[in-house]
Amino acid sequence: MEINLAIQENINVMSEKIRLKNLGINIKSERLRKNLSQERLAELTNISRNSVSLIETGKINPTILKVIDIARVLDVDVNILIKEV
Repeated sequence: MEINLAIQENINVMSEKIRLKNLGINIKSERLRKNLSQERLAELTNISRNSVSLIETGKINPTILKVIDIARVLDVDVNILIKEV
């Protein structure tokens, strides 16, 4: 039973990492499509350039409000940013 719980926990962690990676890939793709630098996106969303980098590489999980703000700045629907790659 404990092994099954450990396996499920590993699956959950991996799934979360994949979701964050997909979000980052989508944000970066849309940012580049709009010809925005990480610095400019950071300015427009009131976050640090380092945070933009960490989001784009899937290393941090932004709040849903921040994702909405990024979508607004990039002029895309939030669903575009959270879709699977």
